[in-house]
Amino acid sequence: MLEIENLYFSYNRSSTYLLNDINLKVPKGSYVSIVGDNGCGKSTLVKLILGEKKPLKGTIKLYTNRIGYIPQRVEGFNPQFPITVSEMLNVHRKALGMKGLRLNDSILEKVGMKEYKNSLIGNLSGGQLQKVFIARALMGQPELLVLDEPSTAVDVQSQREIYSIIKGLNKDFGVTVISVEHNLNAALLNSTHIFKIENGKGILFSVDEYTAMLQEV
Repeated sequence: MLEIENLYFSYNRSSTYLLNDINLKVPKGSYVSIVGDNGCGKSTLVKLILGEKKPLKGTIKLYTNRIGYIPQRVEGFNPQFPITVSEMLNVHRKALGMKGLRLNDSILEKVGMKEYKNSLIGNLSGGQLQKVFIARALMGQPELLVLDEPSTAVDVQSQREIYSIIKGLNKDFGVTVISVEHNLNAALLNSTHIFKIENGKGILFSVDEYTAMLQEV
């Protein structure tokens, strides 16, 4: 699904690289959580994968064009704008050139938000809003779902529900998932692999390998 080879990146184009010789292969159907300290380059790596930024060196190969993206913050989004859940999805559906209002209902049902389709976005909780963003990302029937810290500013119960949705998409529908994570417990519980970034370098572990490493510390 994704291959990164010998990737280097720096914001100031100096030899002090934020990401230094990153290599990563994400097989189809896997669920990879990217972890590491704040500022280590997790979100930057996602922007490179999505083509929002260009590496100084190295290659990124994506083997699908059907990508759904849920950012940590949606640029230009105003939760107080008087628009309903269904209206927001309709705007996105039309932008994708897709037809059929029933599409909205089926996707909202998949994320447990069908009963809120006529609710104003501004009246939703943080967890409910995150589910709507997941629904919007699913409208293009993605083969790859990319998330940037999906549990940020979300209550514990909503976190459980959101991770259940993501894991279900991965296990039941074969959607490959790449998720930037600050929630290590959620990463270990839901992922198939952990990609740890430290000092600009990255190492890919299976969840069992990473758990065993933590127990040794």
